Formats: sequence, C-alpha cells, structure tokens
Amino acid sequence: MHAYADPHSPTATVPMAAVDAEGTVTLWSPAARHLLGHAPGEVIGRPAAALLAAPLPGPALRALTRSAPWSGVLTARHRDGGAVRVTVRAHPCPEGDGRVQWVLLGAAPEAAGAAGPEAAPDAVLADAARKDAALKEWAYVQSPIATAVYDRDLRLTGANGEMLRLSGRPEEAMLGLQLTEIFPGSPFDEFGRLMAEVLRTGEALRTDTFFRAPGQSRERAWATFFTPLKDGDGRVQGVSIAALDRTEPHRARERLALVNDAGARIGTTLDVGRTAEELADLTAGGFADLVTVDLLDAVLHSGDPAAAALDGDRRPDGAVLRRAAARPGRGGLPAGLPGPFSYAPDSPPAEALASGRASLHRADAAAIGAWADGTGGTVPSVLAGPSGGAGLPAAPELPTTPSPSGFPDRDGAHSVLVVPLGARGTTLGVALFVRRPGTEPFDADDLLLAEEIAARAGVCVDNARRYAAERSVALTLQRSLLPGRLPEQAAVEVTSRYLPAGAQAGVGGDWFDVIPLSGARVALVVGDVVGHGLHASAVMGRLRAAVRTLADLDLPPDELLTHLDDLVVQLAQDEAAERVPGAVRETGATCLYVVYDPVSRSCVLARAGHPAPVLVTPGGTARFLDIPGGPPLGLGGLPFESTELRLPEGSLLALYTDGLVEGHDHDIGAGLDGLRAALSGPAAPLEQTCDAVLDALLPRRPERPTDDIALLLARTRALDASQVRSWDLPAERSTVADARKFASEQLTAWGLEELGFTTELVVSELVTNAVRHAYAPIRLRLIRERASLICEVSDASSTSPRMRRARVTDEGGRGLLLVAQLTERWGTRFTPDGKTIWAEQPLAAAG
Repeated sequence: MHAYADPHSPTATVPMAAVDAEGTVTLWSPAARHLLGHAPGEVIGRPAAALLAAPLPGPALRALTRSAPWSGVLTARHRDGGAVRVTVRAHPCPEGDGRVQWVLLGAAPEAAGAAGPEAAPDAVLADAARKDAALKEWAYVQSPIATAVYDRDLRLTGANGEMLRLSGRPEEAMLGLQLTEIFPGSPFDEFGRLMAEVLRTGEALRTDTFFRAPGQSRERAWATFFTPLKDGDGRVQGVSIAALDRTEPHRARERLALVNDAGARIGTTLDVGRTAEELADLTAGGFADLVTVDLLDAVLHSGDPAAAALDGDRRPDGAVLRRAAARPGRGGLPAGLPGPFSYAPDSPPAEALASGRASLHRADAAAIGAWADGTGGTVPSVLAGPSGGAGLPAAPELPTTPSPSGFPDRDGAHSVLVVPLGARGTTLGVALFVRRPGTEPFDADDLLLAEEIAARAGVCVDNARRYAAERSVALTLQRSLLPGRLPEQAAVEVTSRYLPAGAQAGVGGDWFDVIPLSGARVALVVGDVVGHGLHASAVMGRLRAAVRTLADLDLPPDELLTHLDDLVVQLAQDEAAERVPGAVRETGATCLYVVYDPVSRSCVLARAGHPAPVLVTPGGTARFLDIPGGPPLGLGGLPFESTELRLPEGSLLALYTDGLVEGHDHDIGAGLDGLRAALSGPAAPLEQTCDAVLDALLPRRPERPTDDIALLLARTRALDASQVRSWDLPAERSTVADARKFASEQLTAWGLEELGFTTELVVSELVTNAVRHAYAPIRLRLIRERASLICEVSDASSTSPRMRRARVTDEGGRGLLLVAQLTERWGTRFTPDGKTIWAEQPLAAAG
C-alpha cells in the first residue's frame, strides 16, 4: 500500500488514506493533510477511529463486515477540533494471508457540492472508480510476481513487467500468440496443456518446475500457478499465469536431502579410501562439477595424523598428501593421476589444512592448478584423479596437458570450495568442490553445507583410520609368540602357579601375565584358550602378546576385551580358510583383565566368559566378585562391561582358570566352594597360600590334571598421600616456572635433591608443551614409588605428542627428545577428559 504515497502520482490531489486489518492508519497523503490538518506523523500508526467525529453509518459497517466496496459521507474530525463532512470511497484490498486492508479516497465538501450524507455526486464516484482502476492496473503491472493473461483462445493479451523481463522479449512481439508459439519446447508444451485444462475445468492448477527462463542465464526453481479468469456469471473467459521464483526454498530442501544422504551413504565401510570415494560420489554431479579428496599420507597408511597435523603457527609446506578420490560430474572432465604432493604454502588448501577453516574462492583453471607443488619431478594437478596409495590402485601418469586443472580451457572463473576434513581436533585432509564457469557459483549457504558434509566424512575417515590402525596392530600380534618376563611391581605383590595338563591331553592354552602400566598402575591377566596341543599353545602366545600390546595403549578393560575378541574372530576366520579336510579345530578363549591403581586404590575388572575372581579382604573374608560375565572371546559383536571397586590395602585377588575348580570327580560348584574356603582366613605369605590352594583342590595323585591350571595371586599395596603430590596449573606461559618450583620443593621434601635438575627439565618441557599445544585444565602430578619417580602432566587435548629431531637452526622441537634421553620410560595415555604424558626416572639415580 505504501506505493500509493507517491506525491507525484495522479492521486496526489485527492485525499487518500490506507487502513490495515487492525484499523491502524498506514498511509496519509498530502491532500488528506490539507483536508483535515493532520500531519502524517500525527496519524500513521494510530487507530483510524480517532479521526471520526461521529460513528460509522450502518451501510459502512455492513460493507466493512463483508469486505465489500462502499461509498458515502463520513464526519471526520479536523485538527482544530471541528467536524468536517467528507465524501469517501472505501475499497478493500485482500492480502495473501486472508486479511484485508482498505484504501480510502475522499473529497472535500466543496468538491462534493450538495451531496447528501448517504451518497456522493456522480462526478466524485466516477473519479474514484477511475482511480480504483488505476490502482488495480498498477498492482498488476508493478507486481514482483511474473504474471501474464491469456484469452479464451489461449492467446496472450498482456504481461506485466516481471513476466516481460523473464521472457526476454517485448510485449508487442508476443501479443496474440499462444504460449507454445512464443516458446516452443519444454516445459512450455506442458504449460500449454495445463492452460487448456484450466480453461476446460475452471479449476486452478499449480506445477513446480526447474528450468531456465528465456530471459535468464541460469536454471531456477519455479512455482507456476494457472488460474481461471471468470466473469460475473462464473464463465471462464481466460487464464492467467503467475510464476513465483522458489529457488531458495528448493535449494534448502536439496541441501537438507544431501545432508541426510551423507549420513546414510558416507562411512558404510571401515575403509579410508572407500570413505573418501563415497564423499566424492555423493557430491559430484549435483552439488559440484568436480570433487577431489586429498588425505594426509599418514592417514592413508593407517598412521597417526597428529604426526602430520599442521597447526596455525607454521606454514604447511611439509604436509604430504595423496589423492584419495576424484569424481568428475557433468561435462566428462578428464582426470590425471598424480603421486604424493604438497600444497603451495600460500594456497587456499594449505591455509585450510593449517587453520581448519573452509573458504570460498573464484579462480581460473590455471590458478587452481598452481595450488599444488609436486614432491617429485612432475607437478600434479590439484584437480587430477586419485593416485596410487595404500589400499588404492596405482595408475600410469598422464601426459602433460595445457590445462593443469584438468578442465577444458575456457574463459571465466571457477567457483571453488576448499573444505578441510577433520575429526576430534585433528585435520586429516582437504576436499575441493568445483563448479565450472557458466554454472551457478557457490554461495555462503553452499559453504556451510560443504562443511557439514565434510565434518561427517571426516569422522568416518577417522573411524576407518583408527580401525585400520588397530586391526594392523592386531594382525601383527597374531604372529608374535614372544611372552615377556613377569616384572616386580610396586602396586602389588604377586605369585603364581602353572600346571600343564597331562601328556595325554597335551599342552593347553592357559596363561597369566602381570603388565606394568603408567602411573604406578598394574594390569593382571588370566586367560584360557579352547582346546589343547600345539594349536592351543600357538593361539595362547598370540593372545598373550596381543594383551601386552593393547595394554600399552592404556585401553579400559572392556575396550581391550573388545579388541581381543576381534582378534580371536579373525583367527577363527583364518583357520577356517586354511583348515585341512578332516581336521577339527576350535578357536576361542576366555579372559579376565584387571587394572589396579595404588594411588587411588581403584580396581577395574572385565571378563569374557572367564570365572569370576576371588577377593579376600585384609580381615580374611573371601568372596567371589559379582562382575558381568561377558561372552567368551570369538563370538563377535557382543558387548563387554567393566566394574570398578576400591580395595583396602592388603586385599588379595585370586585369578585362575577353570582347570583349578573343575574335575572329573567333582562339579564346578564344589570346586568354587573349595577355592573360597582355601583362601579364607588370616593373611599368610603368598607362596604358602598358593600351595594351600593347590593342596585343597587337587588330588594328591602322581598323574597330571586333565586340564591346564593357572593361578595368579596378587596382594595390593597402596601409595599414601605423602608419596603423591599434584598441582592444577593455569594455561599460561608463566606457569612453567611455577611448575619447576613446585617440583623442586617436593623433591627436597622427599630427599631427592639429586634428581632435581633432570626432574625440573622434564617438568618444564612437558608443561611447556601442554601450555603451547593443548587445552586447560593442566595438571602436574609427581609419584614416588619404591623404585622410580613418576612425573605426569595432564591436559584436555586428545592429540598425541610427537618426538622429532630438530634441525640445527630450530629454536625448539627438542623437548620430547630430551625427555626420552633423560628418563627411563615415557609415554602417553588417553583419558575421558584428554591425555596424560608421563615419564619415569629410576630412584637408583639419586644415589
């Protein structure tokens, strides 16, 4: 309605006002101000009823209720307080939401002559009618919705300005022609059929189509409305066409559909290369003309991407990548096959790798092709095809082409999205999405969409990489038959017994182990492989080696058993493939895994089909621990659960295999009762307790038992508060000096001044790394056990540190190398809140 406020319009000399559906004045013309004296600022936004000096007459009220036109005389209030009789023509203007605005055209009493209160002179009404017709004409011509009108013969009688702009032709060249004569072909042939149907049935129709209008350069989504035009008797006299641009809602739906497809189609396998190909397959052709996915070389080789990850403080020159996937979409774009390469330092992909942020660019083919620097003699094309990598097929090198981007040479700029692939705070690679010149360029919404899809793909790539790395570890452990020696532990006092089965049964697969962990903790393991003989012994050696390696990763007990279960399943599959006809072999095992921490005195246990351990309190009471049994190893796909307990110092844990409590002369229930009875009572030396258990449960006969027997007893120790100190540190550079001071003062209190220099250096390097490269909270802990001093620094980052050899000119980069040289052991363990870097020094060095 505000379009009528133009003072230069033909209505400028006619008093005019507009009132919305709530009765509020929205328009007040200069002529209306002249008539009643009110300025626009005094009227607009106020109720129209305030301008009346008398109530509306009955005919006006009835017309208002029916939303019907009305003309008559109203008594208005002048600004000076007097009443003015005004001849008014009220015209309703329905809005799209069903509400009605009103346009009021008035005339001063002198213009109305001697008109009575219920009727205006014919001249005034005729003038108002002409102005109503003008308003309707302007509304049609100036409407932003493209509209055209066709007669009963479906020949064009007129089109508004927006329709002429979309048509790309003058109105004179189209008048009198049918739509299919003006624009033959799709989709206008279908539009012509719909117009004929509307003319025949008198029912409006709508169609949604995606096409390029003749007067536009790109395809758009259109909602086209075909409306019958009826006379007062309801007869159809013509058809109007209204075209509404629905491109943005259409694109929003397409984006949502693409995100939904990404969740279903990316990550269907735990294969890094295949996951990259799924990302390219999903987005090429519809979202982009060409898609490339480049991953860090370490990721494709199932390595740790943190070793190749790039922070924002240094240039990404050294990041070596491989083309994991490339998909041409429309146009059949050629693809080359470059080998390992790195991006130019100032190129957008290099910046994305360094910062982890996506970006939108416009560049020609040559500029895009120059983004990559080859590590070999050939400069690879950024928009070339996949290279030979780990798990990827190698392909011959293509000859050099004039267009290094892989696009046909042509003028114009390509629209490029550069999006990093990352997960869990680590950058894994970068994806490029490219649209050719002449297509719709990417916009900010497309960039957000690409980031969302790349984030999902990054998680899937990282999951596949982690799975590949863990599976590689497991396959290596299968070939390992090198059990280690049981070391002395400060956390527990241990003793054990192992009795192999008799010669007739053959050597079995029972085993036990005591594995030192970081932070003065210890892992206790007992397992039992199904069957006997060399096969069972070989499987036992593999599982024992696997447990020790997985324990070094500091996995929780339930997660470790999950990995061990995967290994047993793999062994069974390998055996099934190599099985000799007629031979019967079973591959399966049970296992009990326990982690004890002498600082917190917490004990975390998980078992896979293995008998529950016995806990003997310092008072001598023995009971079987009620922990979830879990399925035996080798079934696959079933979960394991952990249980955590706090044990008093001096508690005794008894771990054993079923050969100890089962026998041909008694059932397992009697054996369990006998074991609990043998362990009950006052504490005794562990060697004596072991012998007592065997004497009580095994018959004193010269023959060997029919099944292997393994028994491991562990009496817990605890580190009191005087042996452990910890400090919470702020994530500031100045905190490094405070950390050194805290460590030095504590060593003095422990009488370990001789270790002061080394310890301060270790603390300084580890805390400095945490402040520079990790996140708060940062915590320093010193543990003094019987044989070693342990320094731990914890932070909230899950990125593993990397020891590297610094160059002569480097100012830093030697921290972990120094820590490794000055300490006996060091490593990293991950926690639910981040990670802990630890280092151990032998206390013998103090002497």
